[in-house]
Amino acid sequence: MSTSSTATAPKKSRRKRRPKDPNKPGRFSQISTLYKGAVKQNPRIPLWMALAFLVGFLPLLLIGLAWGHPFYLGFIGLMVGLLLMMIVFGRLAERAAYSQLDGQPGASGAALGALRRGWFVEQEPVAADAGRARNPRDMGSAAMVFRAVGRPGVVLIGEGPKANASKLLNSEKKRVERVVGPEVPITIYRVGQGEDTVAVSEITKRMGKLDKKLTTAEVTAVNKRLRALGTKRPPIPPGMDPRNARPDRRGMRGR
Repeated sequence: MSTSSTATAPKKSRRKRRPKDPNKPGRFSQISTLYKGAVKQNPRIPLWMALAFLVGFLPLLLIGLAWGHPFYLGFIGLMVGLLLMMIVFGRLAERAAYSQLDGQPGASGAALGALRRGWFVEQEPVAADAGRARNPRDMGSAAMVFRAVGRPGVVLIGEGPKANASKLLNSEKKRVERVVGPEVPITIYRVGQGEDTVAVSEITKRMGKLDKKLTTAEVTAVNKRLRALGTKRPPIPPGMDPRNARPDRRGMRGR
């Protein structure tokens, strides 16, 4: 009597892998692009990276030579040096990105892209006043207001000439107060150089130090109310898109 055995076929995974986008640059390509852009802004970045590597590598190597374990401690020093080098590169690349944004229309909105989780950020200005600008080259007289909502409340960031930006910020603050009520804190910053201003590189740091007043559920509710409020801005001259200025988020976070 013959017995037949049936081989069990291996189960196919139901999870489909997403095909790689050939047009999307790889991680090494992104790092290379970020490095070239940062060095263009600050040519001393390679020098600082080399010094950071030596600070992490040489002491451990010398200790290894003194103890008779140069390969073991030298390898650890190599890892420490590479780590310090990447940390220094991340910080300097962040500064280079901010320096490139400084003075550009939409710089504050671009800086908000580096915020951590927990913030709702509008990609476009919620209010704008083009002033006398008629083309993208004359946008120096334009004022814009960007908005972010988080546990500290609502944050309004204005940029542009002092008079126009201050007027636009006060107007937008009144609009927001009518929607969210007096119990939601509203913080105002004006980006620029001089008194009563905040540098572009300091915006996210200032926002991170604000006291948390709202719960996560309240933040979501406030954001929905403000999204329903819409925007209030006249047309910006053709060819001017403040969304075009965007720094690399990974580079700005030092990752």
